[in-house]
Amino acid sequence: MEYVQERVTTLHALTDHRPDAPTGRAAVVVPMTEREYGTLAADRVLTALETVDPARVVVPLRAPAERVGPFADWLDGFDVSVEPLWCGGPRLTDLLAARGLDGDRGKGRDVWLGLGRALEEEFVVVHDADTKTYSPAFVNRLLFPLARGHDFSKGYYARVEDGSLYGRLFRLFFRPLVRALADATERRDPGVLEYLDAFRYALAGEFAATTDLVSRLRVQRGWGLEVGTLGEAFAHAGFAESAQVDLGRYEHDHRSVDGPTGLADMSRAVGEATLRAVEGAGVAVEYDALADRYREAAGGLIRGYETDAAFNDLDYDRTAERDQVETYADALGEPGPDTRLPAWRDAPVTPAEVADAARADLAAVREGGSRRASRKPGEADRVRPADPSADAAPGED
Repeated sequence: MEYVQERVTTLHALTDHRPDAPTGRAAVVVPMTEREYGTLAADRVLTALETVDPARVVVPLRAPAERVGPFADWLDGFDVSVEPLWCGGPRLTDLLAARGLDGDRGKGRDVWLGLGRALEEEFVVVHDADTKTYSPAFVNRLLFPLARGHDFSKGYYARVEDGSLYGRLFRLFFRPLVRALADATERRDPGVLEYLDAFRYALAGEFAATTDLVSRLRVQRGWGLEVGTLGEAFAHAGFAESAQVDLGRYEHDHRSVDGPTGLADMSRAVGEATLRAVEGAGVAVEYDALADRYREAAGGLIRGYETDAAFNDLDYDRTAERDQVETYADALGEPGPDTRLPAWRDAPVTPAEVADAARADLAAVREGGSRRASRKPGEADRVRPADPSADAAPGED
């Protein structure tokens, strides 16, 4: 237990206190894919939100048409105001394409759509639905700094599970990358690298913000969402208006390093988002030497992780950690084209138009499902196994 302050205000869970917070003036955005349908983790999150009683819960939903109706019906069964927002319906797809907003679909795009709907409230909280240890205190803790005048707050927590250190993409890729960039820029850093380094778990998916700040955020379409949001928060809130809060114990599913949607693939998106954020803030990146500097920074951190693990009697595989560093080093390079979605205040579509299209799409699939049921009495909709490649649910590892 400690109480060290960073350059951003850092709030520690020194007790089990659930602080008072303006939950009734907040929207909670919880992105889900078909894999969350009926799961214990998602059920636990939504049941806990019943006790939080926010103004609304927006669920950006990525699922095929045949699964959307049953999913929405399941969401309707919770005693909290839930608005499902089907992100893949034909009317919404056509609307976005007509406004020049088509492109890759990922978690970030889903969250962006949900953020637009959340702008009707004063505050917005975003978190995933896959945590095995969800507490209603998370929403209060994330909102508490906003009630005290901050514009942005981000959650953090220790990733220690099953006797091992997790948080691998953060520990072994993001943190040493930021350190390597800071060492190279010396005093020329305009502050963005110190800002990114101040967050104890920069890749956590849990954050809260005022709707004024949310309306200004450009959003990454995919896995770079979390660090891209930090880059935008630096631009619009800075050190003085930002905070991070301890969410205590937090467990969720883990990813493999290799394979489709593994950590190696994620590292490319996270690396691009990080480098775009620092370049956008005025840092000149020396790409020729970046990989070697990253490896050096990662090596120093690995020595610290190994010692910390031994101190706490945790398992630690130094060789596997070094192998991951080599894998992640391959992800480093100049960012590709900027495909971020625009800030909602500048978007060529309104949240109301998005809501109307999504509601019409959902009503159409529900009506179609009702007609099928009437033709075949007694035959229930069957839910197929979830697509394991969906990228919205599990955390970064």
